[in-house]
Amino acid sequence: METPQVARPHFDLRPFRALRLANSHVGDPASHRIFARPYRAVPARLLEWRRKRHLTVDPDPALYVHEYTSAGVTIRGLVALVDLPTSESRIFAHEDVQDAQVHQLAHRMREMSLNPAPILLMHRGTPSVRDVLHETTRGEPQLVYTDRGDQLQRIWRITDPDTVSLLRAEVAGTHAVIADGHHRYAAAQQLRRDEPGTGWDQTLVMLIDQADTPLQLCAIHRTIPRLSLDTIAENAREHGDRFRTHSSSHKALAKLEHALVLHDGQQWTTLTPAASPPMLITWLHEVLLPRWQVDTSKLMFHHSASDAITRAGHGVSVLLPAPTFDQVDSSALSGHLLPQKATSFQPKPHLGVLMRELNDE
Repeated sequence: METPQVARPHFDLRPFRALRLANSHVGDPASHRIFARPYRAVPARLLEWRRKRHLTVDPDPALYVHEYTSAGVTIRGLVALVDLPTSESRIFAHEDVQDAQVHQLAHRMREMSLNPAPILLMHRGTPSVRDVLHETTRGEPQLVYTDRGDQLQRIWRITDPDTVSLLRAEVAGTHAVIADGHHRYAAAQQLRRDEPGTGWDQTLVMLIDQADTPLQLCAIHRTIPRLSLDTIAENAREHGDRFRTHSSSHKALAKLEHALVLHDGQQWTTLTPAASPPMLITWLHEVLLPRWQVDTSKLMFHHSASDAITRAGHGVSVLLPAPTFDQVDSSALSGHLLPQKATSFQPKPHLGVLMRELNDE
């Protein structure tokens, strides 16, 4: 009796038929209502929008090159399905997730029968992959438009069997780190376990080469309510950390690469660890917050330093340096997950450019 062959783990991209919002609806927040509750009604809404030509489905499967430009920054990625049974060991999370949110999201995805947006994955592509994408984008895109949110969208479909095979072979050995979509990826894994052998064995991803058109890594700052700089200073003395007061924001922010910058609405200070940690965000969450006896559910998060500074009067705002891709990559490969909201990757593509409906497969 022959033993069935089991596919060796590899990064396995597959062509798919894209579902696309009409150009005039992409970037329009009003279009998001198609994905609103009740989620079980989403498939019927999709049919109705297709009847009205607000949605279209491409006739044949393809790999897609999606290039978008937002505020002068251009990102290029390969959009496809990734096969989870063969690829999970090649995809690495860098942030932790909340189980309750994962379960809710899996339930929502099952009811919608939809991947409404690709999970953003980062990797370092091979020269061959880069050459194919550059050659592809030298040609005329099948679709080009500026959406309602002022994001320029360009789409190329790759259907040539030899090119598809080359790209699939070239990315097979890659490892990819999740940039955006940790909860969606965990939900996809749950659906794959719950419904093996169905369309949930695959999920939609966009693979972005950080050595070509990199996503920008940004810090997410914190405000800690009801914490004082006096408490932080006393704790620093006890543990040998360096706490310094600065005469201006400029002098404090000059230390940001190697220290936490703290502001309480009046004083500017910095806090430098006695021993250099791999990342300051890790030191903050794993060491300092427990020492300060902070309830992490009360933390406030800010995507800009100005927002954090504005809220400083409510406690202490903590400004963090932006991590590097190498730091995030190293952390992900080591299995040491960063705290939630450790990083922000920008810019992200607008919803509806490329989607995947399971009922069409």
